[in-house]
Amino acid sequence: MNKEKFTQEVLNAEQSLYHVAKSILRNDEDCADAIQNGIYKAYSKLDTLKKEVYFKTWITRIVINECYGILREKKRFVSLDEYERKEGILYEEIPCQRDLQETEIYAMLMELDEKYRIPIILHKIEGYSVREISRILNITEVNVRNRLSRGKAMLRKKMKGEKSNVI
Repeated sequence: MNKEKFTQEVLNAEQSLYHVAKSILRNDEDCADAIQNGIYKAYSKLDTLKKEVYFKTWITRIVINECYGILREKKRFVSLDEYERKEGILYEEIPCQRDLQETEIYAMLMELDEKYRIPIILHKIEGYSVREISRILNITEVNVRNRLSRGKAMLRKKMKGEKSNVI
């Protein structure tokens, strides 16, 4: 794969990478770092990509690994944002993806445990197949289906609870 093809493939996967990173990190700055580091690592290890048709799956796995690395680093420190939240100091955040982030369903989705949230985002928002998600997350296809099913059930339960609170 040449430099131009790599650049085009990264641009095609950019939105998807952001959604996946956001589902893990929830912070735009950390998402940007994870994606940037993931793209750099992907480019430097491009020779390890066996088939170009799996580029998006491959780079998504790299970005997920970067996200987990950032989470490991953050466990060592308490961020100012975290401290302010614990102390009750709230500042308005400016959402980057307003159309997606402002929906109630997205908010409920972000409340789900990560092991259910990531497969749902990969499948429903990004359009990955169960087989591709299985490769990305290094779990069996049966496990992916179970997580999708349980995650959807949890979302339905949250939505029913939300409606009853409104009425």
